[in-house]
Amino acid sequence: MQRVFELLKKKEIQLLLLIAFMVVISGGAWALYQTQIPPEQPILFPHDIHVQLQIQCLYCHPGAQRQASAGLPTQQKCWACHGQLKKYWDPAAPVPLEQWPVELQKLAGYVERNEPIPWVPVYIVPDHVHFNHRPHIAAGFACEQCHGDMSKQKVAELQQTINMGWCITCHQQNSVDDPQKRIKLIDCGTCHY
Repeated sequence: MQRVFELLKKKEIQLLLLIAFMVVISGGAWALYQTQIPPEQPILFPHDIHVQLQIQCLYCHPGAQRQASAGLPTQQKCWACHGQLKKYWDPAAPVPLEQWPVELQKLAGYVERNEPIPWVPVYIVPDHVHFNHRPHIAAGFACEQCHGDMSKQKVAELQQTINMGWCITCHQQNSVDDPQKRIKLIDCGTCHY
């Protein structure tokens, strides 16, 4: 043990320890930063336009009402509307695909190839967390409460860091008047099972 203390007194060792500490801190900061970058999507889906057209979140993400995952729209779901747009798809006066907006050209390509759109989820919780949209929708929470105002977003990106502290704060705030509900909402087993 004495030898360790002697080593720690050396300037070179102190410098190496400082560098190692800085590397670990920098690596952690970089990893945290990476979790906040929105993933690149195969199609730059304009949420703002769809919200302005009053298309409800649950139309494209119907799983939120009945299962854990809200789901991501299939090319069939997208094409159900976009395939009907007379602006681009009118047999009497067809507009060549090359003249369509780029993102609709991409969608048409997935439809033509009968390929699923490889959407990349934006809101992802760790494997040890079991988040379920259904009880939140059933409790009357609006999608905007967690996902932000999509009318102001072109492509979906994290509006807030969703972590355990954020969830517990919300669970506590929404169970102030009901002790039984509060016990259930802040119990570890509610989200970690």
